Amino acid sequence: MSQVFDFLFAQYATYDPIDIGLEIIGVVFGLLSVWLAKKNHIGVFPTGMISTFVYVYLLFQWGLIGDMMINAYYFAVSIYGWYIWTRVNDQKEQTHISSMSTTEWRNIAALFLGSLLFVYGVYQWFGLWNSSTAVIDTFTTAIFFSGMWLMARRKIENWIFWIVGDVISVPLYLVKGFSFTSFQYLIFTLIAIFGYLAWKKTLDSHQLTVLK
Repeated sequence: MSQVFDFLFAQYATYDPIDIGLEIIGVVFGLLSVWLAKKNHIGVFPTGMISTFVYVYLLFQWGLIGDMMINAYYFAVSIYGWYIWTRVNDQKEQTHISSMSTTEWRNIAALFLGSLLFVYGVYQWFGLWNSSTAVIDTFTTAIFFSGMWLMARRKIENWIFWIVGDVISVPLYLVKGFSFTSFQYLIFTLIAIFGYLAWKKTLDSHQLTVLK
């Protein structure tokens, strides 16, 4: 048991206490944000912005450039998503949960590929493209870029991207020695699964109402 504890937390003995505190704050607000997303509550954006603001600083310190850019991107897209979720259409209705169209799938494929190339270029620029972690980080960055855009647009498929990215991130952060963040992504995975189911129920209910 002590060996497991040492593996998970011994590295924190060398960390700056401020960074440990910030990581915990980022985790708490990150979990709250995903929980609110599951509830289809607009509070997902302000809470998420607090978490991402903290992680932009931390991830730069940790050398995870791809994930740092993810969080900077999250912060910017959260502002856009906040606007989209509160915007009303000509019928005075707010944006509803919906599924992606064929065109939107093509757009996401382009965003995913563009994200891969962009993050790869950034890693090369900083001279950090030298490990399997960089490869995985680049891949998860593209996944999360796509998922965040879909969440801002209130597309149910965003949860699929979150689930895949979260599952990959659990061992990524554990290997890097950031146990609190690894646990966060484990919980994210579970919430994302329930989030998809909750949004699917809401979407089905809305579609039945429209048909009536």
